[in-house]
Amino acid sequence: MGDKLNIAVACGGTGGHIFPGLATARVLMERGHNVSLWLTGKSVEDAALKGWKGRVVTVPAEGFQFGAFRSVLTALRMGGAVVHCWWNMRRHRPDIVLAMGSYASIGPCLAARLRGIPVVLHEANAVPGKAVRLLSGKARAIAICFEETRYHLKGLNLVPTGMPLRPELRKPGIGRQKPGFRLLVMGGSGGAHAINEIVSTAVCSLRDPAVHVTHLTGFQDADIVRKRYQQAGVDAEVHTFVQNMAPLYQNASLAVCRSGASTCAELGLFGVPALLIPYPHAAGDHQTANARALEKRGAADVIQQADMTDEWLKDYLTAQIENSERLEKMRRHASRNLSLNAAGKLAELVEQCAWK
Repeated sequence: MGDKLNIAVACGGTGGHIFPGLATARVLMERGHNVSLWLTGKSVEDAALKGWKGRVVTVPAEGFQFGAFRSVLTALRMGGAVVHCWWNMRRHRPDIVLAMGSYASIGPCLAARLRGIPVVLHEANAVPGKAVRLLSGKARAIAICFEETRYHLKGLNLVPTGMPLRPELRKPGIGRQKPGFRLLVMGGSGGAHAINEIVSTAVCSLRDPAVHVTHLTGFQDADIVRKRYQQAGVDAEVHTFVQNMAPLYQNASLAVCRSGASTCAELGLFGVPALLIPYPHAAGDHQTANARALEKRGAADVIQQADMTDEWLKDYLTAQIENSERLEKMRRHASRNLSLNAAGKLAELVEQCAWK
């Protein structure tokens, strides 16, 4: 095997897998390797692939389904995905497979195992997902973002690399510059109706002219939330989606948001204190585990969605506005333990495992 590797990166499914996989793939390509992306062909992948010059393999795959009939159908489709990948690897054999988790990793990883090709897994969350649990026993290494993951994957080769982020978010800015208390509200890529309703109601009841809100609502609630802020005279910007998040993170005094792995990593990169509201239906309740890990470090507060009311949130926000020293302490803790250049570290791990 020469210095130049053929590397397959399986990162299809959702943005939380595509963007870190693509960030690492770009680093590997910059290092002179041949890199192919193994995706599912979903529309969410199209926008992420803009500018990608490498090979793309589409793998027919879908998430885990429950119930007798659906389970059988899922097993058959996964079997088909393995066969599809096996034939592709026969024609274009990779030296190693990097899989970013999710159901989209199963076909490429099992096919690689059948062909004697080593596999490196990346687990973004504190609690490993079903795919990583299934594949971890035969992986040459598992890259992790949270030390808490060690509790769930004992006796395996776990390597802390952190969460690879989009290139525009790799380098933090110079910190918060704008005056006042600047609240950043995010409900995830699709928005979150419960967060939109409770946060906007609580902020409107504050009636504090020093508070500025940037609220990312998703598409469904944008008009209602914007009108609510306008009627209450709140200094607010309402967006359905923002591509360039760096300025928002740089200026945020506090973020109110979910606790997906990418969000947690981005908060740490920019040192943003946060009130985390885990998505209550996340598989394995992994968002709560992510949130508790940040809470343990002193970087965030956590409340379950079922426990949050607009009155509670109003009191919470009032307390944070009046205690800038606590927010500054949370800001320092948010960026402590941060793994910079995670994509580079993961790329190095892939190289090391391939050259063993």
